[in-house]
Amino acid sequence: MSGSVVLLHLAGAVALMLFATRMVKTGVERAYGDVLRHRLRATMRKPLMAVLVGCGLAIALQSSTAVTLLVGSFAGAGIVSGAAGQLAVRGAEIGSALVAKLLTFDLSLVVPLCLVAGTIMFMATERRDWRQTGRILVGIGLLILSLEMIGQASEPLRDSQLMPVIIDYFSGDAISSYLLAALITWLFQSSIAAVLLMATLAGRGLITPELGVVLILGVNLGSSIIAPMLTRSAAAEVRIVPIGNLLMRGLGSLVMLILFMIFRPHFSFLGTTASGQIVNAHILFNVIILLAGLPLAGLVYRASEKIVALGTKPEPAAALDVVELSALNESALDTPSQALANATREVVRVCETVEIMLKRIIELYESADAGKIKALAALDDRVDQKHAAIKLYLAKVTKNPLSEDEALRCQELIGACVKLEQVGDIIVRNMLVHVRKKLERGLEFTPEGWRELCAFHASVLANARLAFNVLVSRDPETARQLVLEKDLLREREKETSASHFVRLRDGTAKSVETSSIHLDTIRDLKQINSLLASMAYPVLEERGLLGGSRLKAS
Repeated sequence: MSGSVVLLHLAGAVALMLFATRMVKTGVERAYGDVLRHRLRATMRKPLMAVLVGCGLAIALQSSTAVTLLVGSFAGAGIVSGAAGQLAVRGAEIGSALVAKLLTFDLSLVVPLCLVAGTIMFMATERRDWRQTGRILVGIGLLILSLEMIGQASEPLRDSQLMPVIIDYFSGDAISSYLLAALITWLFQSSIAAVLLMATLAGRGLITPELGVVLILGVNLGSSIIAPMLTRSAAAEVRIVPIGNLLMRGLGSLVMLILFMIFRPHFSFLGTTASGQIVNAHILFNVIILLAGLPLAGLVYRASEKIVALGTKPEPAAALDVVELSALNESALDTPSQALANATREVVRVCETVEIMLKRIIELYESADAGKIKALAALDDRVDQKHAAIKLYLAKVTKNPLSEDEALRCQELIGACVKLEQVGDIIVRNMLVHVRKKLERGLEFTPEGWRELCAFHASVLANARLAFNVLVSRDPETARQLVLEKDLLREREKETSASHFVRLRDGTAKSVETSSIHLDTIRDLKQINSLLASMAYPVLEERGLLGGSRLKAS
């Protein structure tokens, strides 16, 4: 068999291993992700529990990187402390090492069992949890099968005349071997896959235990780089835990490499086989890093904060906020028509800010962190400040003689400004509370419930834009359409609530967990819509199109 064919078979086997690893990971996330996140939030506030939970989560997800990213987001949102986050990642590294150890045993009989059981579970039912469990079993079967394929594909390399030369070179150049293993791990995006590949090659006699240990140190360096690279554009708070992991695990591997090159220890105490020694060395390394990390967790987190701060550029938006121009020109107060035009411009700016808040709040229901929550609350502060300034300005306008139309416009602008301020309060004081509750408890809406919320929110956002147009144009047809949309939204609210209660009656777990958030959010959006729709009433009333609280029949 030619060398190119051997490498092709080996590449195919490695590709299958990477695919199977991702298949198991996505299956666990889809089936049990909500539960795992909730348990992680609830228990990792204690240092030792953080280690155990991180270890268990890495075993379930088959990825310490996934745990690092998850814990980093929790630490960034202030849900867990930085020290506990560091310890959870330490436990995750041990968990992924234990997975690698388990997969080195002879599990050939497990392959057909997992493939048959997984395929039946996936194809015989439409239940989401059963199908994802089937996906996990098939992934495990393919993962074990890929290891057997790697062993078979690498068998011809034992007779290769070139392979001993390559192995001798890397055995004599520890630094190159170390960096090569780090690069391979980064390309694989999985330390488990890299460790299993090297253990399998060692089991075939292609890698010596001494070279294998150097490669394992490189694997840990490469694995510690993945999370910082994936979060390089994230918020500073989210990047701290991944950077801390790089400091502990990456620098730890470098220190171990230097000690290895100085003392050249024997590794017979790690096991009787080359593959066993390599995997056990991986476990031992991460246990040492964990023991070192227990007293150093707080120090490492503070160092990570300083490193992240060095690479974070100051936000230019803060400076722009300071010099933001106001349309409320005091010199125009003696000319009511100009003053009212100035006030209208300023109210339009408030409308734009409220629209941004209304758009962002639904995004936070899906993905929230401390930075985004703080930014939204800051927008409400801006609305409050402008609301107070506009009311004061219009109060000064009324000191001058006004025509009837100017007096009515003045009252209309004050009323609109008050309603906009109330909308901002509902978003921040009500809906943002729901966001925090959902984030802290690790809750998720059902796909149907989330689609209903998004559709309801989209209708309210569309009506908000109509209301803002009415405020400027005072067009009676647009005002009439806005009030009609209010009645349609009332019917849509009844339908959405009825669908939600059907899911509750059927015992859908996610519907039960998120019931209060779902119903309260619909109520808040309906209240926002009512406030905005009422901005059309002055226009309709002026033209005699409003009878009581209802439109007159055409």
